[in-house]
Amino acid sequence: MSSSKYLIVITGPTGIGKTELSLRLNDIYNTSIISADSRQVYKEMSIGTAKPSQQEITDGNIKLVNYISVTEEYNAGSFEKDAIKVVNQDHAEGNISIICGGTGLYIKAVTEGLNEYPDIPKAIIKNIESELKDYGIEALQKRLLESDPQKYANMDIQNSHRLIRALSIIDHTGRPFSEFQAIELEPRPFKVINVVLDDEREVIYKRVEHRVDKMIANGLIDEVESLIQYKDLKALNTVGYSEVFQYLDGHITKEFCISEIKKNTRRYAKRQLTWLRKFNDGKRFLYSDFDGVKNYVEQELDRY
Repeated sequence: MSSSKYLIVITGPTGIGKTELSLRLNDIYNTSIISADSRQVYKEMSIGTAKPSQQEITDGNIKLVNYISVTEEYNAGSFEKDAIKVVNQDHAEGNISIICGGTGLYIKAVTEGLNEYPDIPKAIIKNIESELKDYGIEALQKRLLESDPQKYANMDIQNSHRLIRALSIIDHTGRPFSEFQAIELEPRPFKVINVVLDDEREVIYKRVEHRVDKMIANGLIDEVESLIQYKDLKALNTVGYSEVFQYLDGHITKEFCISEIKKNTRRYAKRQLTWLRKFNDGKRFLYSDFDGVKNYVEQELDRY
């Protein structure tokens, strides 16, 4: 292996076994694992995010998990800065770096970088959020299609957060969101080895449902109830938490709550799979094929 710097990316849909495989891989390389999970970063969210155990976090030297409070602002730009610090530290110590997670934007932030966007006045964001509440997501989709068809064609238009983000920049600047994304970024000073864990869609969905049942058995409802004072925060407007808040508010039954978590988690996994299909640089493996992943990583390290 040369003296080049490397970042191993382990990604895949929710519940596929990314953390377990990364921990096994780290037994070989004895470095740190950066958690690329936009929810595991929060200290208060554990059961509903399938967060690694404290023992796994310590033994695997997992970074950017249990990192901030749900009351703090955090986004892909914040993650990029924090994760790159870890990568640089690993490389300064002569180690390979590993990043593991299913938040595609977080992975892109580290492997490619993010374009810079202007700060948006909160009033503009609130206006678009009101538009979403009053007229539904279809109104935002239509507006984006009309104002920036290029962005519309290349994003998850069912993701209300991303719609609001794109429209807020358009409204504030009068320029297409895609114009900001077209600016070429400086290449990263390290080589990226992408590993995608995969399986048949029905297998993934069954793993999702089993995981939700396990979360309920482990006390998800109690965890969410302990956070009820924060339920309006953006960090908690997420699958597994918003459904339980509805149950605790008496709007739905416990049984329907659980079925909704399963349904919405399957939808999230489906969106991840859509993103991963565009992730052409990634070599795909069954989640159980640790030897295949290990051999592939070793080959890539030897190849450069």
